[in-house]
Amino acid sequence: MNTKLKIFWRLYWLRILVITIVTILLISLIFVIVAGINSYTKMESFYKEQMKASMAMQFYLYVVGGLITAVVYVYLFTTMMHRGGGMREFSKIQTKSVKGEEIGVKWKDVIGMEEVKREAWEAVELIKERARLQRMGGQIIRGVLLVGPPGVGKTYLAKAIATECNLPFLSVIGSELEGIFVGLGAMKIRKLFKAARELAELQDGCIIFIDEVDSVARPRRAGVGLGGAESYNMAVNQLLAEMDGLRSKEYNVVVIAATNVPENELEPALMRAGRFDRKIYIGLPTLEDREAIFRFYLSTLQYDRQGIRFDHLARLSVGNTPADIANIVREASLIAVRNRREIITMKEIADARERITLGLKRKIKYSPQERERVSYHEAGHVVVTYIAVPFKDVFKATIIPRGYSGGVTWVPEKEGIEIQDKNHLLGNIKSDLGGYVAEKIKYGITSVGVEQDFKSATEIAYRMVWSLGMGNTEYIGDFRSQIFKERYPPGFFSELDKNANDILKESMVETEDILRKNWVIVEEIAKQLIEKDELNYDEIDEIFKAHNKGPSQTPSV
Repeated sequence: MNTKLKIFWRLYWLRILVITIVTILLISLIFVIVAGINSYTKMESFYKEQMKASMAMQFYLYVVGGLITAVVYVYLFTTMMHRGGGMREFSKIQTKSVKGEEIGVKWKDVIGMEEVKREAWEAVELIKERARLQRMGGQIIRGVLLVGPPGVGKTYLAKAIATECNLPFLSVIGSELEGIFVGLGAMKIRKLFKAARELAELQDGCIIFIDEVDSVARPRRAGVGLGGAESYNMAVNQLLAEMDGLRSKEYNVVVIAATNVPENELEPALMRAGRFDRKIYIGLPTLEDREAIFRFYLSTLQYDRQGIRFDHLARLSVGNTPADIANIVREASLIAVRNRREIITMKEIADARERITLGLKRKIKYSPQERERVSYHEAGHVVVTYIAVPFKDVFKATIIPRGYSGGVTWVPEKEGIEIQDKNHLLGNIKSDLGGYVAEKIKYGITSVGVEQDFKSATEIAYRMVWSLGMGNTEYIGDFRSQIFKERYPPGFFSELDKNANDILKESMVETEDILRKNWVIVEEIAKQLIEKDELNYDEIDEIFKAHNKGPSQTPSV
């Protein structure tokens, strides 16, 4: 009990002191006022009038003047001592202790990551059962690392863990633990863990959440520059020591960190057992997860309960994160309000998906020649993707400029593919080259509209040869790193480049063959795009069926 009182005093001594002083002053003021009133009632009328005039003058001179002086003094003091107070001010961290029950993110509120929740629950049980674990002689869990792409719910899961464990929660961003002076980052980390240890003593545990931890968790650097590497290394070393330092007492401080960076790009000493004991990998939501996420976000809004099909929405949102789905629902609600609709329907959700994925429509008026060229370009993408890329749906084609594109063919994946093989990558290259080849066949020359298509196709081809061993060369391995460049024979990298270019050329020959064999369909799609500006999935599918053409079958992975 005495220890807790000491810690409580260290944490809140300033508040206690201020409250005590203010209370004493208020009590003294009450006594003075009561005594003054008693004296005043016993005075004669002449002296009462004289006293009133004197008190009014003293009020303005002393009270008002004193208040103005106090305000000016306090302002100058805080400005000079804190804003210009050197390292003390720079080392401040914008964090606040929040009680577990005040965070408000319950375990059942974490939607769309059921597999991850099961894995995270082990960490929750280890934190909650810390006392029993210590009685058995085991060590408490030190850290939990959440790894995954942006928007998958890492921060949300960390809050749910803190709520479930009912422990104080200190939250910082990794960049806040950096500093412009050598040693400042290490000082901030020391202060953060000191506050956490005091809270842990007071409330039997504390959770530190470091978002974007890669800012202070990258591998230590060689000493070059004006002390930047030295300062960074000191911060990393301090984090290492705080998470697994030699202390006379065992504190129940658990670090939960989140990052978008792969684990192998972080400091190896941080990744070992005893620091980050648990690593939880959070990926994109599954089909069932996406359906649950749509239900969750739409449940707070007025929507068409008969017309909206959640299973259909889940299939259309392959590759979307929970944050993406939340953004789609939010945008759909805004579109419904703009259209003066009382409820959200499938149309508003479809418009929201298009607006977010394809960008806003731009009011650019094409000349007839430009409209025709863009139509043939997009028709090339449509035909090649529909016939030769079975794992993608041709959801929409438009010649209305959106974002930075003059026209768009929207080809989302039919289903989530965890492992892409060579057929998938070659299919993506052919889909990218469809617009270029269509322009070449129709006009003999191409336009600047192929730039982004070429960029995408080239990146895939080079990755296949340089990293994935999918080229036609005898060299197999990951050659992206230039560290061992001098070890390879002359002309080695030129051969890899040539092999990547051969993949592009072979894909282009196959793409041209597909388009020439189905040029009647290209002409039909281009004609309808010129007339209608846009074609949706059903309209595109109808054109192919009219020519007795269907998509090829999805190859097995």
